[in-house]
Amino acid sequence: MSDAINPVDWFEIPVNDIARATAFYQRALGVTLKPMEQGPMKMAWFTGQPGGSGANGMLVQGPGRTPSKTGTLVYFTVPEIDAALASVERAGGKVVLPKASGDYGSIAHFEDSDGNLVALHQPPK
Repeated sequence: MSDAINPVDWFEIPVNDIARATAFYQRALGVTLKPMEQGPMKMAWFTGQPGGSGANGMLVQGPGRTPSKTGTLVYFTVPEIDAALASVERAGGKVVLPKASGDYGSIAHFEDSDGNLVALHQPPK
């Protein structure tokens, strides 16, 4: 594997209620998610741009998918972390780690509508 390639390509965030979670993330992050179903799985895809930076992923409701505050932590890049945290709270999320800044920008953690621990990253300006 080349060092120039980011090895992260896909993520899935487990949810109990796909409609509620979709509404939460659309409101909290100002994005549009595309609903999909495959067998017993209900999904909402964070549609990316072909050739764009970052990983693609989706919300997933179905057998074997359990929301959690432990395990892998997904970071969403945002242009302004303070505004994003305010949107998360307005959408019903809970800030768990307030904005912390350093050499690589700012981060914050929040709990989503299903109890998952999720994070935000604002690159340095």
